[in-house]
Amino acid sequence: MFRTRRLRKTENIRRLVRENKLSVDDFIYPLFIEEGTGIETEIPSMPGINRYSLDTISKELDEVVALKIPAVLLFGIPSKKDDEGTETWNDNGIMQQAIRFIKKNYPSLYVITDVCFCEYTSHGHCGVIHDNDVDNDATLVNLAKQTVSHAKAGADMVAPSGMMDGAIAMMREALDNTGFANLPIMGYSVKYASGFYGPFREAVDSAPSFGDRRTYQMDPSNRDEGLREATFDDEEGADILMVKPALSYLDIIRDLKNNFDRPIACYNVSGEYSMIKAAAEKGWIDGEKVMMESLLSMKRAGADIIITYFAKEAARLLLKS
Repeated sequence: MFRTRRLRKTENIRRLVRENKLSVDDFIYPLFIEEGTGIETEIPSMPGINRYSLDTISKELDEVVALKIPAVLLFGIPSKKDDEGTETWNDNGIMQQAIRFIKKNYPSLYVITDVCFCEYTSHGHCGVIHDNDVDNDATLVNLAKQTVSHAKAGADMVAPSGMMDGAIAMMREALDNTGFANLPIMGYSVKYASGFYGPFREAVDSAPSFGDRRTYQMDPSNRDEGLREATFDDEEGADILMVKPALSYLDIIRDLKNNFDRPIACYNVSGEYSMIKAAAEKGWIDGEKVMMESLLSMKRAGADIIITYFAKEAARLLLKS
């Protein structure tokens, strides 16, 4: 009789036959940077995650570097908003300041920027509003301006999160035409209109003032559509394809891994983080164990890169092991 338990008998044999392993090298850590001074404010629905101004963020960045986390994903929170989100392409805006600050003071960190408008618009939607909906093509024009502004400030990679049709092609053309042909793009290629984004909207004050985002983010019921969306991003020149959220869409991560010869990323979003934190605080689960198991599930599904608010906690555990 073949006994599969023979290969589970001790920790050393389990290590030898382990199929998937997490590494600090897998992680991107999101950071929320707010315009102003003296800001270090914990986000109530995301325990352990803060909004920082540039004069308070060094302690956080010191820790990220010490833990050997290779990359950060920046989200800017401006002091003023308008209908189009014009602060996104202000060369002295909070995102552009943050890029320059990190590249100057933490040159080893790889800086990825969120390229979107919801944090910057007075209405909270991801682009220009016409007839109570986001105008796709008008938004693309502004997206190109934002992309080039981030590149000029020194971003290492740009990541458009708005799910506008043709976004990757517009950004690639804008970068190529302004001397940034080597700057990579990480597409939010398969982004669902998910209920798991709630804490994030509190974090960046980006809840829509009317309606919702279902006309541009994907229906959670759809799987095949995810492959179509990823195919468009792949053909338009995305260097990395991403699935967001992660935990409820592990099947989509695997679909992309099976069908595309590009690195696959996933975003372990705010609601996924907060659920584990809340249950652990109640004593209902072992928070560290569930955290690592959930991250491993993303790796097992096929993610090469995991964007996660757990990056620092997970890195501490991995560096001890």
